[in-house]
This record gives sequence, structure tokens and C-alpha cells, in this order.
Amino acid sequence: MSTFQDPILFLYKSRQSQSPSIRSYRRRRRRHHPKMNIIFFLSVFLLFVGANSSQFPIDEATIAEIQHAFSQNKLTSRELLDHYLNKIDFLNPVLRSVLEVNPDARAQAEAADRERELAGGKGLGELHGIPVLLKDSIGTKDRLNTTAGSFALLGSVVPRDATVVHRLRNAGAVILGKTSLTEWYGSRSLQIPHGWCARGGQALNPYGKGGDPCGSSSGSAISVAANMAAVSLGTETDGSILCPADYNSVVGIKPTVGLTSRAGVIPISPRQDTIGPICRTVSDAVYVLDAIVGFDPMDSEATKVGSQFIPSGGYKQFLKRDGLTGKRLGIVRHPFSDLYANGSKAIQTFEHHVKLLRKSGATIVDNLQISNVAAILNPYESGELVAMIAEFKLTINDYLKNLIQSPVRSLADIIAFNNNHPELENMKEYGQDAFLLSEQTEGIGEAEKAAISMMSNLSRDGFEEMMKTYNLDSMVTLGTGAETVLAIGGYPAISVPAGYEGNGEPFGVLFSGLKGTEPKLIEIAYAYEQATMVRRPPPLLSDLSSL
Repeated sequence: MSTFQDPILFLYKSRQSQSPSIRSYRRRRRRHHPKMNIIFFLSVFLLFVGANSSQFPIDEATIAEIQHAFSQNKLTSRELLDHYLNKIDFLNPVLRSVLEVNPDARAQAEAADRERELAGGKGLGELHGIPVLLKDSIGTKDRLNTTAGSFALLGSVVPRDATVVHRLRNAGAVILGKTSLTEWYGSRSLQIPHGWCARGGQALNPYGKGGDPCGSSSGSAISVAANMAAVSLGTETDGSILCPADYNSVVGIKPTVGLTSRAGVIPISPRQDTIGPICRTVSDAVYVLDAIVGFDPMDSEATKVGSQFIPSGGYKQFLKRDGLTGKRLGIVRHPFSDLYANGSKAIQTFEHHVKLLRKSGATIVDNLQISNVAAILNPYESGELVAMIAEFKLTINDYLKNLIQSPVRSLADIIAFNNNHPELENMKEYGQDAFLLSEQTEGIGEAEKAAISMMSNLSRDGFEEMMKTYNLDSMVTLGTGAETVLAIGGYPAISVPAGYEGNGEPFGVLFSGLKGTEPKLIEIAYAYEQATMVRRPPPLLSDLSSL
């Protein structure tokens, strides 16, 4: 075994609880920040909100509705952008979900308006003129920073746009800015709370006083939920799209690893990293997905395999209201539903939705279990921690070496930066224990290979075996506690809003499947969404609809 087994075990046990995984524990143990009272803030700022100059109601509008407004000359991209900029100005001082606004965004929006006028009403694509927020780990070759929320990378210059950004630009999207995240994806220290980074401070869930936004794509989910942007991009290694979507009542698509290129994105693990959309509706998320998928020679090994799954005609063809008809859905309750209190609104609502799935034409296979699920959810026992801390050092060092300009060129440099700037990086409170463990690793040795093999076997004999044995189109779970099951195997999933607890905290339903089964998952998720339509904007923000 690795010589770092004992300190890793110590790190894990220091955060372990009776819940089935570290992330599950940290999710349901929602953190609150009483010093930051959203109710007070919004009650004051509602008095100062200006009127929306457009005649089109922008808040909660879908991409299709926005494009229709464009075509009817009821809205321009510049007006849409200005609306979101106003929202960011008013809400971001407390929600802290946006780190930077693109100084070139207005020029991009005005260019989109000119292109639309020259096209004479011809469609230019779903994303043309649509403002998009990007997680601050997705590189942009412009005047925006790419820092993973850390001051250590402030001022660094990337060699090119991340491939997903290049594809968004080609689709006509307006790059609105960069969103906050759990600093370094939470890989610096297990003490860092969801949504905190040195550059942005503590980002907050808009659905309650100081609520936990989950992470690490916290800002992307918060911003979309609060109508500070039309759509956003997040990244996921283990739960970082799905959990924030769940917590903030939005839709998150975690694609099969390799379906979207990771080139130009700050990495953690080449086995598990993936880039995906976070939006308010399934259709919006699918439009974004269609724009960013595809083979990329700069991420050739993963995308060569992933691109083989892309259907001719793209993914929007699977937005079908009858998408549940004939589907076989496996309901897995334990241990994921155990994260919710017996008799809670979430448990009751989930039971109602299972009945709705059946009524909508799906065959329900209930009370299924995943073999060795306890081992899968234990990041030490599964090998996930052992592999990832070694992979992170390798991949981050490679990323830093390829930057055009950077204050740091290695993980060791980042550690030194944090030590030299303890107040800036809040070292006294959070430290960098995980960074220190990662720096001690020496590549992918026998222990790491054994850990990777263990995860492969657990995935094959657990999730894959269940899906194939029962001939399932999707596994269905309450919340996103199954995220690690999907992470270690590179499987896709879609989180869709399902309801709200008595105190207003959102919860979602997760649809997940085998690699490349996004078409089926989209059919299922869209049909479910259309049958339920439970998402609502944060109540405290609903009065801003006239902004």
C-alpha cells in the first residue's frame, strides 16, 4: 500500500460521520452563516431596483423564449445582458456567486445584435446572443482571470480558450463572466466549506438565510438560480455539478467523461473530470450540451471515446414530453434516501414522483441495491482519495507549466504562496492539508494503480451490474447522494428540481445511466420535468422579476 495511506486515512476519518460518504455528510449537514442575513439584505435592496427597459419578462425565461423575443424585436442581446449585469450588481454583494464580469461582454452582445439584424430574422442558433457564466476554472483567452478561486493564480495568462469556451463562442454565446467555486474544487483542504474561495468569500444559497450552496460549482448554480445569467457551465470530478444543481433548484448535466473536452480547464483527475451545463431547465441544459460536445485533439484520449456516443443530429431531438414511455427505471433508496429525515417533505415528494413516473409510462423496478455501495461511497476504501491526490499533483503541475504567464508553476509553488499569504488565503482557519498530502506523492505507482483498479471493479460489479441485470434505462435516486457511484466510473447523470422542504431548501431527483446513455437520460429528465414543473425562483428574489 501507499506510504501515504495512514495520513490519508487520518484525513478521511477526521471528517467521517455516520452518513455513507464525506460528501453526503457535508451535503446534508447544511452550513449556515448567521452573520449574512439574506432576508435583511434583499429587503433593503428591493427598494433600489430599477426597471427592466425591455418589454419582455426576462427572469425565468428559457433560451427558446429569449430567442423568440429576439426574433420578434421585443428584446436585444444588449438589453438581456444589461438585465443580468444589473442583477449581478444588486445580488452579488451578498450571494457572492460571480467573481468577475467580462469587460468585453457588452461589445459581444452588441455584435450579436448586429449579426441578427444582418441575418434578416434567420435563426442563428439557440445560444446566439445568450450570456453564459463560466466557472472560474474554465480558461478564457481574454481579459478575464482563470484562478480556481485562488489568489495564487490571479494574473495568470492561459494560452488559449478552453475548448468548451471556443465552442460556445462559435455558437454565438456572450461570455458574461466567471463564477465563484469551492477554492481549488475543495482539493486544498477538507476544512474549506462549500462555496468558499479566497477571491470571492463565502457564496450563499439564495433559497435561505446563509444556506449551503454545495460545491464545487457553487457560483454557477447560484447565479442561474437567482436569474443572474441565462445559463452557466460547471465542472465535475465528484458531485461538483450535480450537488450544486440539487441544492439550488436548477438542472445540472454531468456528461459521460470524454463527451466534453477538458482542454484548457484546471484539472484534478483525467479519469473523472467532465464539463457540463447548469441551467434552469432541461431544454436549456441540452442546448448548451449540444454546443460543447465533440472530439478535441487537445484531449484526444478521452474525447475520441466520448465522441463516439454523440448521436447524429445532436441531443435536442430527445426533448420529448413522452420520454418516459417504455423506460425501465430502477429506484435505489438505501443509502441515498437515508440522508433525509423520515416523513420529511423530500421523502413524501419522492414517493409521489415515483408514482408519477409509473403513471407516465415507465416501468418501475423498486428497492434495488448497488453491490458494495458502502465501499464505493468511502473514498478511502474505494481508492478514490489515493488515486486523486496523486493525479492532482501530476495534472496541476502540467497545467501550470503550460500557462503563458503565472505567479506559480507547480503545486509546491501554490503551497508556498499560501504560506506566504496566510491572511489572503485564510490559512489559519482552513489550512492546506490535502495539498500537502498531494505534494508528497510521486506519480502513479503501484498503490495508485491498485486504487484505480479497485474503482473499476467496484463500478463494474456494482452500478453496471445492477443496470444490466435489470435492463434499466436509468437509476433514479432522491438527491445527489449517488454522485460518487457515478464519479468513479465516469457515468452520466442529470439532476432535476423535485421540490422544497418545509423551510424552503430545495431538493432534486437524479437520473443516471451507463456511459453514453445521455439520449435516454434526456428523454427521461425532460419528460419528468414537464410532468412536474416544480422549480420556482428563490422566494426572496421573486419580487425582482420586474428588474
